[in-house]
Amino acid sequence: MPMLEIDNKIISTEIFEREFVCDLSQCKGECCVQGDSGAPLEPNEVEKIRDHFEQILPYMTENGIKSVREHGFGVIDSDGELGTPLIDNQACAYIFYSGDIALCAIEQAYNDGKIDFQKPISCHLYPIRTTKHIDFTALNFHKWDICKSALKKGKMTQTPVFQFLKAPIIRQFGSEFFEQLEIAHEHFSKNE
Repeated sequence: MPMLEIDNKIISTEIFEREFVCDLSQCKGECCVQGDSGAPLEPNEVEKIRDHFEQILPYMTENGIKSVREHGFGVIDSDGELGTPLIDNQACAYIFYSGDIALCAIEQAYNDGKIDFQKPISCHLYPIRTTKHIDFTALNFHKWDICKSALKKGKMTQTPVFQFLKAPIIRQFGSEFFEQLEIAHEHFSKNE
């Protein structure tokens, strides 16, 4: 897969080629439920969750609260990576349900103005996954079968991954970086 470099970031061109828009009515938030480990966390995010836990707790399920109390606000998974604790080795401990759709308790507390931390950046940036190396950060498109409806909706709306993720990209890397992505996308599109 072709890559490009902006600043100290190596970016897969799949974030321009792939079209993606989350469709919660179809996927039901399965990305928060399935998987073999929790959502990746930054160390400072564990501190933010700890600091705001009393405001997040009312949105969580009983099993989620129990998991956090047993395992902590963040856990080290089998790959040695920091992530969210899980309920019964499956769903993220920070989920809650609205009908049959899994949502994020952290994000709901943020949306309701209770906290100033939106949600883990790995969740906000999904389906872009970042990998930090010594000299650069890699941004790759993550493929997951449960996101088929997002690919379909993205194709219908003709929304490239990076445009769907404008807000979290700016949150993590800044508006100048996003503008550079837009320029790269325009150049990439002309040369297809």
